Amino acid sequence: MTGKNDGDLAKGDNLQELFDRSKALVSNARGYIGQFANAVTVYTSFELGRYIVEQEQRGKERADYGARVLDRLSAYLTAEFGRGFSRATVANMRQFYLVYRERESQIVSSPLRQLPAEDFAGIVQTGFRQSPDTLESFPFRLGWSHYQVLMRIESKAERDFYEREAIDNVWDVKTLKRQYGSSLYERLALSRDKNEVMRLANEGTAPQRPADLIKSPYVLEFAGLDDKAVYHETDLETAVVDHLQDFLLEMGKGFLFERRQKRFQFDWRDYYLDLVLYNRFLRCYVLVDFKADLLSHEDLGQMQMYVNYYDRHMRLPDENPTVGILLCKRSDQALVELTLPEDAHIYAAEYRLYLPDKKLLQTKLAEWLEEEGADDGE
Repeated sequence: MTGKNDGDLAKGDNLQELFDRSKALVSNARGYIGQFANAVTVYTSFELGRYIVEQEQRGKERADYGARVLDRLSAYLTAEFGRGFSRATVANMRQFYLVYRERESQIVSSPLRQLPAEDFAGIVQTGFRQSPDTLESFPFRLGWSHYQVLMRIESKAERDFYEREAIDNVWDVKTLKRQYGSSLYERLALSRDKNEVMRLANEGTAPQRPADLIKSPYVLEFAGLDDKAVYHETDLETAVVDHLQDFLLEMGKGFLFERRQKRFQFDWRDYYLDLVLYNRFLRCYVLVDFKADLLSHEDLGQMQMYVNYYDRHMRLPDENPTVGILLCKRSDQALVELTLPEDAHIYAAEYRLYLPDKKLLQTKLAEWLEEEGADDGE
């Protein structure tokens, strides 16, 4: 042993360039391997699902024959390759193909399909040189575990929305399940007009105007608070700050945390704003205040004061007007409209401390869209 650490060795022997290039090579290689492992797993699942469906379509009694196909293929692949090909897994592959079969034309043109099925080594060999083209043209950008969640979502618009959000925000499977379980799509859709619902499905949630920040309701189940009749607002604020990453994820895209308990002083009285955030898409401050009780006109007036202060003293000339959000246990839209001017960027939104009833929200959204469609037809 020489006793030298890596830095000393690199400096003494002039090896730093070698170290840097070697580190970059290994890091890139590991990244490519992970990406290609995901792509190959999803591609294999899609193709096996296609084989199964094609085989079933040749059977005369499909229900019976289909069940036998799954059972026998599972037994065969398990004997050949060991674990990983249970009947449930093989059935999932079939379901995956049936849900996403419209992407088959994209699979056909993908470099993965151009290689012989038995030559997956070639995928890795060509991938290191052509990875951007190879993966960019592949229609599935998430891992197999993600698609096992997505393919169970019946609505194509909703399914596409969650897939796009998972890609754009690099959601892991746990986050995808949480966002689906919290009915993110329905809550966002119910907060927008009918024309915005399809844009939501096609383009995702990046806000284009202040109203796009609002959900109906916000779900704060991660805070771990009991849904009791009475508790202090500081309890909710503290619980949210303790789970700040989850809260910013619930708020939506582009939020940055600046500070909590921002102090204001007027007429020798102290006021404290719960949270100051910044949204990089809208390029504006977003002020958040928690209200554990019913919304009052005093709450709205106080938030208007906070917004005015930030617009006059904190906002830069090239930034957009400040947005205020009052998170309430129960909001009153009529009170908001009566108290505030029409152009005020101040919103009252309800929060829940538990996951909402997804079927109830789906029914509500369907009814709302039907009413909107009827109005358009008049």
